[in-house]
Amino acid sequence: MSDHTKTNNQSALYTLVTIWFFWGFVAASNGILIPLFKEKFHLEQWQSQLVDFAFYIAYTVGSVLYFVISGILKQDILNKIGYKNGIVYGLLISAIGTLIFIPAAGLSSFGLLLSGLFIVGLGFSLQQTATQPFMIALGDPSTGSQRINLGGAVNNFGSTVGPVLISAAIFGELTEDAAKNATIDSVKVPFLVLGILFLALAWFFKTAKLPNITNNEEVEIGTGVLKYPQLVLGMLAIFTYVGVEVTIGSNLGELLHQKQGLNSSQVSPYISLFWGSMMMGRWTAAVSSFDLSKTVKNILIVVMPFIAFAVVLVVNAMRGSDVSNLYPYAICVIFLVIAFFVAEEKPVKTLLIFSGMGLVAMLIGLFTEGNIALFAFMSGGLFCSVLWPSIFSLATAGLGKYTNQGSAFLIMMIIGGAIMPVLQGVVAEPLGIQMSN
Repeated sequence: MSDHTKTNNQSALYTLVTIWFFWGFVAASNGILIPLFKEKFHLEQWQSQLVDFAFYIAYTVGSVLYFVISGILKQDILNKIGYKNGIVYGLLISAIGTLIFIPAAGLSSFGLLLSGLFIVGLGFSLQQTATQPFMIALGDPSTGSQRINLGGAVNNFGSTVGPVLISAAIFGELTEDAAKNATIDSVKVPFLVLGILFLALAWFFKTAKLPNITNNEEVEIGTGVLKYPQLVLGMLAIFTYVGVEVTIGSNLGELLHQKQGLNSSQVSPYISLFWGSMMMGRWTAAVSSFDLSKTVKNILIVVMPFIAFAVVLVVNAMRGSDVSNLYPYAICVIFLVIAFFVAEEKPVKTLLIFSGMGLVAMLIGLFTEGNIALFAFMSGGLFCSVLWPSIFSLATAGLGKYTNQGSAFLIMMIIGGAIMPVLQGVVAEPLGIQMSN
């Protein structure tokens, strides 16, 4: 690869990662909408989880549409329109979804609000199906997970500030009265702003000078890609990983209400910290994307997660939250650092170690009480943080002409984020929110 091509690809990479911010911003903000909608619409816990169901089921519907349209055209739709246009069209679809919030809020229609979230997710499905193979194609496929980690680092900055900004826009203050006085109408302004930003970003990508990259190998439309065991295993892994990640974040508000006595206007620091935990892991993993000496990398692996932790604290302090209750979480961050050193930047090893530590954290959360249980559940964000790029790069390795279809199948399995929160909501009624985890 020539120096000119490398420079162009680096520029394209930095352009592409901007879109990851909004994926995280909206997904994490669902954690603020869920307790608000539960209270204002008088919903059961499982019904409140339909917020995430509507949002994440859209990824599966989007992937199915990808295959249907490709089948009708008898060619891969992304190869026809290009990765760049796929992103632009996806942004326009998401803009429509956010703008639906305006009439939906005015009518206080839960169903219409869910429809808006569904359309936002549908746009995200197309964006992700195009963006991730695009990023892998910008360099050596063996380092594709590193580039996706860089996108993930930006994604989780969005998921850290998203709950804080959306909470501020809806509730204003962190008080009990703020929660009582908030209305469904309060969601209009933040989602109008999001819609405008999506339109602006679509224009930005349309005019940006990105490489014209597609999968140039002959493409077969169908389910032939499922003959690859790495993809099938990757699909199961994505289903489980996304389901666990979303379930923790989505039910965290109810856990805080039942165990800590917090209302919907007061949960944003903890939701922000959960998604900020993802940022801590991904910022640390992104260190590998840069050409640094081993000594500098090791120093950054220790320092970077605490910088990200500090960002979470500062963002919430600026909102007016008392962040002193979050300081003990630094102990969990130390375990994240240890996991990175043991994993040695190897995708398979990373997958095993981080999954194992996540399991231990969940068991601690189940069988302890108070802040220990709370922080154990929240540390699931630390250990989920780098699973997506590890799974995605391993699952698509060697797919060749099936790469785009493999990407779509993996995006389809984000359905785990739609199904598992609802199931936990159902189980939470007889077992209690803590044991339902």
